[in-house]
Amino acid sequence: MSDPAAQALSAPTAPPALIERTGIEVIDESQRTAKPHHLFWPWFAANVSVFGMSYGSWVLDFGISFVQATIVAIIGIIVSFGLCGLIAIAGKRGSVPTMVLSRAAFGVHGQKLPGIVSWLTSIGWETMLAITAVLATATVLSALDLASGSGVLVIAAIVIAALIVAASVLGYHTIMKLQSVLTWLTGAMTIGFMILTIPHIDMAAVLSQPSGSGQQVTGALVMVMTGFGLGWINIAADWSRYQRRDTPDSTIVLWNTIGGSAAPVILVIFGLLLAGSDDELRAGVGNDPIGALASILPLWALLPFLITAVLTLVSGAVLGIYSSGLTLLSLGIDIPRPLAAGIDGIILSVATIWVVFFAQSFIGPFQSFLITLGVPLASWAGILIADVLTRRQPYDEAALFDPAGRYGSTDWTSVALMVVASLVGWGLVVNGFADDAAWNNWQGYLLGPLGGRDGEWAYANLGVLVSLVLSFVLALWLRRGRIRRQEGAAA
Repeated sequence: MSDPAAQALSAPTAPPALIERTGIEVIDESQRTAKPHHLFWPWFAANVSVFGMSYGSWVLDFGISFVQATIVAIIGIIVSFGLCGLIAIAGKRGSVPTMVLSRAAFGVHGQKLPGIVSWLTSIGWETMLAITAVLATATVLSALDLASGSGVLVIAAIVIAALIVAASVLGYHTIMKLQSVLTWLTGAMTIGFMILTIPHIDMAAVLSQPSGSGQQVTGALVMVMTGFGLGWINIAADWSRYQRRDTPDSTIVLWNTIGGSAAPVILVIFGLLLAGSDDELRAGVGNDPIGALASILPLWALLPFLITAVLTLVSGAVLGIYSSGLTLLSLGIDIPRPLAAGIDGIILSVATIWVVFFAQSFIGPFQSFLITLGVPLASWAGILIADVLTRRQPYDEAALFDPAGRYGSTDWTSVALMVVASLVGWGLVVNGFADDAAWNNWQGYLLGPLGGRDGEWAYANLGVLVSLVLSFVLALWLRRGRIRRQEGAAA
């Protein structure tokens, strides 16, 4: 077994190899050469997917108007990626992955609690993206009369999983180059899709959507935040750890926010226009998001659309599996980073095949997954953001790997905050897909004073916001003294 503390003080200084060997150790000063604007590429490429248009249907399903939905999309997307930017500051300061930096707030061993939640979240996201790519491939190939049946689904699942795993095994430098190319390619093709589908928009139908209540707007806002920025927040520092230490915090936040939110804001609003124009399209998005969008294209455009959809979905999944491998290492599993990515790739493949062949609905399990893991993930984010904003001195990098160091083995305050905030949060959300995800029907046990599980607030998903804000405020208050003592000891 290698010594993590020793690894923390030394990292490869040679030029980047084809396969990145760097795991969770501290990035050497000589390799911290990335510019702030480089952060634009991975975030934009991963979020320029036409999949973002599907959120137009899901947001309108909350029963709100086009204007309300547009405001929800703009605020939810920008704010949630802004939170990612705050977490990314820690990556620039400490030059280690997000889940290792989180040890400063939770302790070296206490971090395993949010680490497990993070790993499950990343696995779930990358699997969801792979599933969407597989379903899209099968739908488009069938529409073109090229292939159909179970065999196509199996082959598509294998090929797409192989692409995702191969890129993530190669590592950071390859991914950054790949994303910079995919940004231009998929961005241009996505614009082409939008131009072709403009005639499908019926503004009279779009504007006829009735307005919803404040509770419905809140529910849509939380769904957008968890589906975009909060869904990525647990990996935000993984891409900023190659930044120079003297890079201003504001530029890290800015480029994360711009890169992550620029495309989704446009795509979701365009998706609102399409979904508000066509009830059949809106209904079809639930089971096959990309396939439903393909149904409104002319036949000749289906193959380019498929290529665009698969590339953008794979791009997002690559970020997820790369970071899930790092999270696996942060849990204490001592294996090479490429192997960790490979293990997660196997899990992704099995999960994709299971959902494609056995799940009856796509959107039900997906939204239940988002909300259930979104509650503890929001709590963790609130605690870590409070930690980042409170600290004034650089991280003690060796202590991030040493249970006897400055950050200790377990910060029980943070652990208790995450547990309590999660229990409160789960009590304030309801599983809206009881038939498709019956395993979540235990939630909503604190909604009694707000009208119960069938009241107006039941589907507002308040628990995610409450968990985030409660953890942030209490962590600022309860942990400030501990952080000051840690920094005083280092002075």
